[in-house]
Amino acid sequence: MESPKTKEGTVGLSYPMLTRSNYTAWSLRMKVFMKAQGVWDAIEPADPKATVDEKTVQVALAVIYQGVPEDILLTIAEKETAKEAWEAIKTLCMGAERVKEAKVQMLKGEFESLVMKETDQAHDFCMKLSGIVTNIRVLGEAVEESSMVRKILRGVPDKFLQISSNIEQFGDIKVMTMEEVVGRLKAHEERMRGKTENVGGQLLLTEEEWAKKTNKSAGCRKPRREKEKNRDQIPKANLAKLEDDEPTLLFTECDNKEGDMVLLNEEKVVPKHDQKGDTKADKNVWYLDLAPGKIQ
Repeated sequence: MESPKTKEGTVGLSYPMLTRSNYTAWSLRMKVFMKAQGVWDAIEPADPKATVDEKTVQVALAVIYQGVPEDILLTIAEKETAKEAWEAIKTLCMGAERVKEAKVQMLKGEFESLVMKETDQAHDFCMKLSGIVTNIRVLGEAVEESSMVRKILRGVPDKFLQISSNIEQFGDIKVMTMEEVVGRLKAHEERMRGKTENVGGQLLLTEEEWAKKTNKSAGCRKPRREKEKNRDQIPKANLAKLEDDEPTLLFTECDNKEGDMVLLNEEKVVPKHDQKGDTKADKNVWYLDLAPGKIQ
């Protein structure tokens, strides 16, 4: 169909095709197209008391015919006005009034239950909410802007509680638009993202992870302390002294005055007793000669 001329010139439009599942988007586009061509008054007159001229009615009807498939075209073929054809299409796609009411209630339930997750972006959440509201409005139910604003502020997660509280306390919810609220939430997201990036490579632990880490460390330290305590109780026979610039000589002193034997923590090593000592103290001295060829 050739588009009618307007004051600005010829407006070329590509009409959307109606399907079984796209009525909401289709009706919105068709409404904009018919307004652009100046024939929307044939569907919803600006002045209900005014009479719409026949040419406008026929152009609007032709526009509708351009955007419907053949099966629906045959259904509305007997409609004489664009308004009748438009309402017939709406009834076919949206169902009877009772079905429409059921859809409205279902959408309102989705509207009330919709909440923003911690991982959701403010823009994405608001777009979901806006889509639900659009479908409700298409079905003939009014949804005020303030209701959408309040829903957004109630549905945000904990990370937005501070900014949402500020908006409710210091902003005028009755005149605030959804776009304004979305803008403030997105600005808050950017500030939060900047703080997160400033943390850099620091490792952040939850309270539970920190508790596990500290308990594990304490468990590791305890055996070490016990080991150090037990090490203090080891007989001097386990210790050795190293003399510089001399052949390695390990020796120990036994405190057992009555015994003749001391146990060393070495395998295949036979300690020697100093039998040459003249005094009793000398006889309690044992030595381990590690000179080459001494140990088998």
